[in-house]
Amino acid sequence: MRPFVVAANWKMHKSPREAVDFLKGFLPKVSDRPKNREIIFFVPAVDLWVTQEVLRNSGVGWGAQNCHFEMKGAFTGETSPQVLAEMATPFCLVGHSERRALFHETDEETGKKVKALHQSRITPMLCVGETLSERESGKTNDVIVRQLKAGLRDRDPSQKVMIAYEPVWAIGTGKVATPEQANEAHVTLRKALIDIGGPEFATHTPILYGGSVKPENSAEIARQKEVDGFLVGGASLEIASFLPLCQTRKET
Repeated sequence: MRPFVVAANWKMHKSPREAVDFLKGFLPKVSDRPKNREIIFFVPAVDLWVTQEVLRNSGVGWGAQNCHFEMKGAFTGETSPQVLAEMATPFCLVGHSERRALFHETDEETGKKVKALHQSRITPMLCVGETLSERESGKTNDVIVRQLKAGLRDRDPSQKVMIAYEPVWAIGTGKVATPEQANEAHVTLRKALIDIGGPEFATHTPILYGGSVKPENSAEIARQKEVDGFLVGGASLEIASFLPLCQTRKET
C-alpha cells in the first residue's frame, strides 16, 4: 500500500528561527495523524540544518527544494547533492515549475538531478505539470509524460522516487484543477510509470497533487483513487492551514 504523503514547500519563506518555531509548535499536534501518513517539509537551504535538528527521530521528514546535478565544482549559489547526503537529508524536490519557468531548467537537467540524488541515496520528488496554454491546446498528457520520462531516464531502479503533479496554472493562483482533472492526470502518469519501470514500480510510487491545495478542497481531492497526497505551497506556511491537510483522511 502506498503512503499518503503531505509535503510542504516553503519556497523562499521562513528564517531558521521561524522554521524552528513552526516545527516545534507543529510536531505535538500531529502525534495522532492517520496511519500510513508521511509528512515532509521542503525548506530553504539555509533552514536545512536546524530543520533536521528539530525533526530528527520525530517521524516527520525533511528535504531540500533543489540541488545541482554535479557533486562539486564552480557553481556559485548551488547546492551539492553530496553535501545534502552528508547532512542526512532524506528528500529533494526536482523540476518544480518555478525552477523550470523562472530559472529555465530543462527536462535534461532535471533527469541529471534525479540521477545525482540517487547516487547520493536521496529520494527525489519529481514535479511535472502543464501550463494553461498547454492544457487548453490539449497537450497536458504529452507534456507531463515527456517531463516524467526525461526526469526518470537515468534513475537507479533500486531506489525510490515520488512524483508530484502540479498544473502550473493552479499554483499560487487560487485556481484548482477539479478532482476529476487531477485524477485523470494521475492515471496518465501511473500508466507512464508502468512503461518506465513496470507494474510494481508504478504501484509503489506515490503521485501527489500540487496546486492551491487548501483545507476546504483537500478531502474531495484525496477521495480520488490515484491521488496519493499533496504538495502544498502557501497553505503550508501556517500551522492552522497545514495541520488539517496532514490530517485529511484518504478514502480507500
